[in-house]
Amino acid sequence: MKSISSLFFKDIVVEWRNKEAVSSMFMFGVLTLVIFSYAFDPSGTDRSLLTPGILWISFTFAGIIGLNRSLAMEIDNECIQGLLLAPLSRGELYLGKVASNFAFMMIAELLMMPPFVVLNNLTFSFQIIEIIGVAVLGTLGFVSVGTILSMISAHTRMKEVILAVLQIPLTIPVILTSVAATGQILANETEGISYALMMLAGFSIVYLTASYLLFEYVVED
Repeated sequence: MKSISSLFFKDIVVEWRNKEAVSSMFMFGVLTLVIFSYAFDPSGTDRSLLTPGILWISFTFAGIIGLNRSLAMEIDNECIQGLLLAPLSRGELYLGKVASNFAFMMIAELLMMPPFVVLNNLTFSFQIIEIIGVAVLGTLGFVSVGTILSMISAHTRMKEVILAVLQIPLTIPVILTSVAATGQILANETEGISYALMMLAGFSIVYLTASYLLFEYVVED
């Protein structure tokens, strides 16, 4: 646990100094929100149906930007060799990177919520807190598989493209479930939302466990 926390705080300190990951995710996410918001009539009935999808498309694109930097930065600077030689297991390395990726992506998502509310003519209410709760589960599943995929793509020439090609198909269940849960919240139809939340928790556990077990082989390759 100490090794995981040390790796996590190392990434936090690096990000605090350069502020590249969170700022790039935030700017890209807000840009996506603005483009989609102006693509549809603010007063149209279709807008309320599309709002959850717009939000999670922004989260997805912003997350891919952040994950691209996750292990690519370590590999480009050859820091990954030092991490592999450090007295920590490959699983601890994976969990430490998941923790930092999750923190950075959640910070970016929280910063994106006010523009999302304003651009979609929503109000700051308890619904936003509920959406953030869904985002926590959805983001955990997203970064669980995204962390190992970023390691795979970081060794390729076109790592920015490869990560998106791998990440989006594998996380479609998480994204679609998150969109459905967010739509229920915005429509005030939260009776069956527990099923969606259990699905998100299940996806997160499966992705986290499988990636934890496979990360050692990915790193060695």
